[in-house]
Amino acid sequence: MIVVGGGIAGLTTAVVLAEAGRRVRVWAREPAERTTSAVAGGLWWPYRIEPEPLAGAWALESLRVYEELADRPGRTGVRLVEGVHAGTRLDDLGEWAGRVPGLRTVAGGLAARLPVIDMPVHLAWLGERLAEAGGTLERREVTDLAAVPAGVVVNCTGLGARSLVPDPAVRPVRGQLVVVENPGVTTWYTAVDHSSAASTYFIPQPGVLLLGGTAEEDDWSLEPDPATARAIVARCAAVRPEIAGARVLAHRVGLRPARDAVRLERTALPDGRVLVHHYGHGGAGVTVAWGCAREAAGLAHPAA
Repeated sequence: MIVVGGGIAGLTTAVVLAEAGRRVRVWAREPAERTTSAVAGGLWWPYRIEPEPLAGAWALESLRVYEELADRPGRTGVRLVEGVHAGTRLDDLGEWAGRVPGLRTVAGGLAARLPVIDMPVHLAWLGERLAEAGGTLERREVTDLAAVPAGVVVNCTGLGARSLVPDPAVRPVRGQLVVVENPGVTTWYTAVDHSSAASTYFIPQPGVLLLGGTAEEDDWSLEPDPATARAIVARCAAVRPEIAGARVLAHRVGLRPARDAVRLERTALPDGRVLVHHYGHGGAGVTVAWGCAREAAGLAHPAA
């Protein structure tokens, strides 16, 4: 079988299938380090993903995996880090929130010790784990799913599904980040206003601090906007003043593949071969990766 797409969804699904004994090839247009997944902040938390009940279940299943992977942070890129979701209440969240270990109400929000994933390291590790399980990763651009030469094709193309399927329900939600030298911040912080395109968050990663962010719907620009970057730094510095003087190292932009609901279903190609669609994870592709991958693998091969 062939998994199309080399981001977090494609690689994780391929690993699950390969470790179940399936012969798997991943066809990716770009190397993992150039995918949207590579520029994700990496904090585990369901964000901009529907439907919430399914997303919550997928997220909790993934949380259990990440907690195990955090035992080897240098290898997997996964660490458990304390932080606060400011302005968030348990009553605002779905049933899944009550099953997050250690999630508790504090002054002004919710606190927890959650997985933070260093995405470049984690994606590289997934590639190595795939190879160890006998899978292969190839640079191939797909323009027609029906032309992919496999009995089972798994479509994990994210925003690319908009033109490839085609599925106009998949839309970009632009996210911009600023990477700065970490001035000593050891905890993550988020404050999200779902009615605004601007949010405030910072996430400590090894050696750096990621500052965010934006959620600009239907914006296809991959160019960092200087004014937006300045506003991001200012919002984060209002929470932690030491951020104001941190040296800027880089700017990142990613396009989240948003959809009214994740498309995770088994269908058929025109000639009857199996096609599994697995895309539309919005801002939570990393958060739901393992739960979704296991469901997709089950659809691709019921015995997987």
